[in-house]
Amino acid sequence: MLVTLEGLDGSGKTTAWEHLREVLDADAVFTREPTDSWYGEAVERSIADDDADPLAELFLYTADHAAHLDDTIRPALAEDRLVVSDRYSDSRYAYQGATLEGVVDDPLEYVRGIHEPFTRPPDATIYLDVDPETAADRSGATNKFETAEYLAEVRENYERLIAAEPERFVRVDATRPAAEVREAVTSAVRDRIEG
Repeated sequence: MLVTLEGLDGSGKTTAWEHLREVLDADAVFTREPTDSWYGEAVERSIADDDADPLAELFLYTADHAAHLDDTIRPALAEDRLVVSDRYSDSRYAYQGATLEGVVDDPLEYVRGIHEPFTRPPDATIYLDVDPETAADRSGATNKFETAEYLAEVRENYERLIAAEPERFVRVDATRPAAEVREAVTSAVRDRIEG
């Protein structure tokens, strides 16, 4: 089973992911995007570049995702292991969908269309929901993807994704205290594993 954690920067995804590493089966595979590969390093460089071309950036993310599937996701799933990823394809749809606004028609669907032939959809996605202002404040707005204005567009894209596949997503109110969020995420993941 592939479980993904999604949400705006500052929503607490990584903290919840780290907590899951402590409480779930030791045989589970914990991974993230961008990865630690050279593809992921290229993505990190583009994040730091305010002038990076949005289409070029999309394809850097897409390359990282393709390698992640080949190197980590598919091999673990073939061994019937639980995989928990901190960010996955929905991040690309939501974030690059916002970045490409005005560059291509319906950017979210454009990005999904690129991924559709090769990606492996998640079995369940835990969406940590927080408003854009809180997300920007928590994340420190340290890069171009962390401003409240940009995150508002990203959140709209996440809402489109949730509306399209409500059975896959579990929404967790990430404005609550961190301990409550961690417990809600853990409960949601265990429910999906057992269900």
